[in-house]
Amino acid sequence: MIRVAVVGDIGSGKSYIANLFGYPVFNADFEVAKIYKTNKSCFKRLKKNLPKYFSAFPANKIQIIKAIEDSEKNLKKITKIIHPEIRKKLSIFLKKNKKRKAVILDIPLLLENKLNQKSDIIVFVQSKKSEIIKRLKKRDNFNLNLYNQFIKIQLPLSYKKKKSDHIIKNNFTNNFAKISVKKILKEII
Repeated sequence: MIRVAVVGDIGSGKSYIANLFGYPVFNADFEVAKIYKTNKSCFKRLKKNLPKYFSAFPANKIQIIKAIEDSEKNLKKITKIIHPEIRKKLSIFLKKNKKRKAVILDIPLLLENKLNQKSDIIVFVQSKKSEIIKRLKKRDNFNLNLYNQFIKIQLPLSYKKKKSDHIIKNNFTNNFAKISVKKILKEII
């Protein structure tokens, strides 16, 4: 099984690019949202570690955002609780898809959490910062403070780009991205 990991800046279009490959995608952001909504044991640990923010199950976005905005330490505490669950879900996903020719990993903190393997094909999604910010501001739930907190825990984009096997310049036009993905698929499969 070929593992293709899609990395890049927040809002650069990683999930969109990941889905273009046409293979099963592990979307960590989606899985995190599911954990907040359905995992009671995670919630209990969040409540125990951050009682000021988490009161009633399920954890809601407002509680999570408030905790993260108030302190960088809170983000670290949340991450310590959530990331082991993501690792478990990733493991289940990989077992379930082991007979597939390829899988796509859409995990924003893949390199930071050392979830990558040497044999992974890393695709860096490069987008203009001004374009990213413009697109993020259109999101209903965009929060600049939160964005800045998440940027702090990520490795520099220059490092991610250097570690990558392929670079897709995402100018947010469907055609260009599709052509880039086709080229990569032709090369690796």
